[in-house]
Order: sequence, then C-alpha cells, then structure tokens
Amino acid sequence: METATHASPISDTPTHRSRLLSALAQALAEQGYATVTIADIVRLAGVSRRTFYEHFEGKQACFEALYRAASASALRTLRDAIDPAQPWRTQLQKALASYLGHLAAGPDLLRSLFVDIHHLGDDGAALRRETMTGLASFLLETINRSEEPSGPALRPLTPELAMAAVGAINELVLTAIERDEAAGLASLTPVAVDIVRALAKGDRDPHGA
Repeated sequence: METATHASPISDTPTHRSRLLSALAQALAEQGYATVTIADIVRLAGVSRRTFYEHFEGKQACFEALYRAASASALRTLRDAIDPAQPWRTQLQKALASYLGHLAAGPDLLRSLFVDIHHLGDDGAALRRETMTGLASFLLETINRSEEPSGPALRPLTPELAMAAVGAINELVLTAIERDEAAGLASLTPVAVDIVRALAKGDRDPHGA
C-alpha cells in the first residue's frame, strides 16, 4: 500500500527518490491522482524537474514506485507479526490486526492507493495482482505449515482459496474507504479472520481425495 503504523513505506534516508515519493504521497492525499502534476511533485519535494526525470519516466512511474513501496511495507508488517510458535489462529488474528491497523494509519493515502490505482488501467491491474498474490502467499504459508493435533483438522489452502480470501478482505477495505471509515479498519479484524477460518475448515484428507 501507503499508510504505515509500524514503519514508513518510504525510506527515511533523505534521498531525492524518497523525497519525490513522499511528495507524491502528500499530493495524492490533497488532490487525488488525476489532478496531480509533476510540477506539484517537484514543488513539494523541493527538487528540479530534471531531478524528477532522473528517477522516474513520468507521473505513473512515480505512482507505481509509491504503490510498490507501500505494499511492501504493509506486507512486512503482516509477516513481522507472525510467531510460528503460536497456534495458527493466534498468528492469523495478530497478523491481520497489524495489517489492517497499518493501513488505517494513513487513511488519505490509503484511499489514493486503493482507488487511484484503477486510473492506471492494465498496468494498475497488474500491480494490484502483484500485491494480492503476495498476501495470498502469506496465507498459504501460515495456514499450510500449521499442524495442531489437538485441534480441528485443516484442509490445505489452495492458491485459489487463498486468493479468494484476499479478495474478500480487499473488498472489506474498499467498502470502509467508500464509507469514510478507513481509520477504523482494525475493527474488521474479526471478520477477516472468520473469512480465512471458513476457508481453512474441514477435514484434512491425507489421500488428497
């Protein structure tokens, strides 16, 4: 995503690139992607237009870099919340709470990243898929490595089921954004956990039937 509770999505090192990304994030929060110009970005970053083009081909390339940085930051928060020694339900609860809290910390930028990404057409769709695939992979790793003999059996999540869970959680976030409730995203944690648990329930068939 864009947007951090535990860590900034943009490097704290005051490089020109990081200043440009921070400037774009500010501009997006103020006016939205459609009306942001390169002049806005360089003005807020305090650099020249030439410096901008040394790092990015144009506004879209800058936005894509910000989106990737934000998504990577959110995914790090998710993974850092995992304690493999804990039951998978506890891991899932903590990870999703951290992830949603991370997103909620920057509601203005969150709106831009979740909504404005659609302005990029096929390129934006590919970026969204890249992010969703990373989240789905996290669910696969967390659920499928869990073995709790004393608890109910789990069926292995497939990539398709994991992606379905990510899509459902993504829709919860989008709905909250549309209702101007992004700051309260962490309250959706129980519902998000229930979605994943519902997909992971059932008997584990050792024969793969």
